[in-house]
Amino acid sequence: MVCGGFGCSKNALITLNVLYIIISIILIGVAAYSRLAAIVVSLGLIGGIIACGVFLFFIALVGLIGAVRHHQVLLFFYMIILFLLFLLQFSLGCACLAVNREQEISLVRNGWRAADMTFKDTIQNKLICCGFEDVTLNKTDPLGHPSCDAVSCCTHDNTDAPCCKGEASGVTDDPVKCPCPTCLEKFKPRIHDAFSITGGVGLFFSFTEIIGVWVTIRYRNQKDPRANPSSFL
Repeated sequence: MVCGGFGCSKNALITLNVLYIIISIILIGVAAYSRLAAIVVSLGLIGGIIACGVFLFFIALVGLIGAVRHHQVLLFFYMIILFLLFLLQFSLGCACLAVNREQEISLVRNGWRAADMTFKDTIQNKLICCGFEDVTLNKTDPLGHPSCDAVSCCTHDNTDAPCCKGEASGVTDDPVKCPCPTCLEKFKPRIHDAFSITGGVGLFFSFTEIIGVWVTIRYRNQKDPRANPSSFL
């Protein structure tokens, strides 16, 4: 049996679909971790990569069945959907990598504004930070935050700082500098890694789907030597 024949194409397609199942798990895992690492932001682009991973998992199962049975209808829909999935995953991967620092900060800022004080308090204690871009507690400020008196950076020292006592910054002529970093400082590397890693992984694996489409077209148009000649479509 020469490589490129029916048996070779069948085995290649089966192997590819097993690989797609593994890739889908990697995509879901990496994107889910990146979304969790971002914490405060609902990242639509990363959510799209997760959706692609879930969809790829089920499509790979369809392709696996179609490859084993040489099922013409399953293989036809499989290669069409796989190509559309490639376009979607490629676009999402490029979009994730194209997000610049200013857009990342804007996404986090919008997420912080939408969060309630209880959630902000949880974030401040988890990341050991105080406030978003400043230490103000001005209730008219949409980026306002709860008191940081329970955050470890306040409890260890500098408890006289306005941010630690639950007061607005700048209430005195010589305000004590807040000992805690802003939450934006903690968010920056997390949100950047979330987009970079997820976009890179999604973009890289999207090209394997083009190979799957090509192998499927080749395999679908080949004749099974064990089948009844009149049954070939």
